[in-house]
Order: sequence, then structure tokens, then C-alpha cells
Amino acid sequence: MLTPEEWQALRLSARVALWATLICIPAGTFVGWLLARRDFRGKFLLETLVQLPMVLPPVVPGYALLLLLGTRGPVGHWLEATFGIVLAFTWKGAVIASAVMAFPLLVQPVRVAFRLIDVRLEQAATTLGATPWNAFLTVALPLALPGVLAGAVLCFSRSLGEFGATMAFVGNIPGETRTLPLAIYSFMNVSGGETAAMRLAALSVALAVVALAVSHWMTRRAERRLGYLDRHFVRA
Repeated sequence: MLTPEEWQALRLSARVALWATLICIPAGTFVGWLLARRDFRGKFLLETLVQLPMVLPPVVPGYALLLLLGTRGPVGHWLEATFGIVLAFTWKGAVIASAVMAFPLLVQPVRVAFRLIDVRLEQAATTLGATPWNAFLTVALPLALPGVLAGAVLCFSRSLGEFGATMAFVGNIPGETRTLPLAIYSFMNVSGGETAAMRLAALSVALAVVALAVSHWMTRRAERRLGYLDRHFVRA
């Protein structure tokens, strides 16, 4: 059984991961569609910015967030002075850090899902009187939904495991920013905390395996569904 402190870390991790995923879904869906369907000046730069958190040491994006959104940063100072919003060293800041690090994992499956959709399906909808926006909502988005869901699962899982950026931006404050990975790190550095660290590590592995299994199932389902629709359209 988990101790109250361990449950607290688990609940905080779930809340942070949920909010980070909810932030990433609309933004990631738009960026994934944009990268899959449009050619524009600066596309390579956008792709680089999206993928950058995956190749940088996590502490680097976290430090960048601290410089930008900290109380002495330009955006953070403005948010505090104008709206009274403080992000650094709060659970809301942990949401931002997790969203930044997990965003690429949502964009990629969404981008692939939109690429697999035959554009002729949307063109057929527009010839029947649908506006481009309605064609997107009624044709493209439903077909890409399995990819969006798979990306959301990966995003949630990555947010649960976020450590470096969170540590750099919001610290390791019990009850406020000490998520599951930070709790494991804290127990590892406390005498007699090895058992709790192993227990939380095992829980993290189990959650990751479940998330990957769900993501794999959703991706396979999307491939079968989109492949069938493409073949059916060609025959028609």
C-alpha cells in the first residue's frame, strides 16, 4: 500500500499530466495538421522547434522556462504584475513544463494520421457543399481521431514521467511540485527510503507499460481503419 505522501505525489502527477495533455491536444492537433497538409516558409523551423525538447537535456527547456516565465522573466513578470499569476515553483508551472516536454509525442502521431487520410475525401465533401472548415471537422478530424488519442496517451505518459524540466522550473516542493519522479528521487536520497522509491518506480513502470499498450492498440486500429477507407475510395 502507498503511504499518504506517496498518494499525494501520485495525485499531483495525475493532475499535472491531465492538464498538460488537455493543453497539448488542441495545439498538437493543429500543428500536426499544419505540418502534414501545408507547405509554407518556416516549416523546417517549426518542425525543429517542435522536436527540440526531445533532443535537448530536459533541464535546458526547464531553465529556459524559468528565464522566460519566472517572476523576473519578461513574460512571468508581466503575468504577475497584470493578472497576479505566478508559474515558477507552482503546480501550474509543472503543467507548463510537462506540456512543453510532451508536446512532440502528441504532434508526431497526429501528423502521421493526417498524412494517411486521402485528401480526396475532403475534396469530395467540399464538392457536396461543405466548407473547408466543415470538411475538416466532419471528415479529416474523425479519421485522424485515433492518432490524436494515441498521441494523447503518449503525452499523458510522458507528463507522468517528466523530471528534468520540472525540477529546473518549479523545484521539488512537497505537496506543490513533487510529482512521482521527483518523489522517487527524494526517497532515493533519504536514509531508509529505498523501499518507497522501489514501490513508486514499479508503479511508474506499470503505468508506462499500460500507456504504451493503449497507444499501440490505437495506432494499429487507426492504420487498419484508414487503410480500409483508402482502398474503398479507390475502388469506388
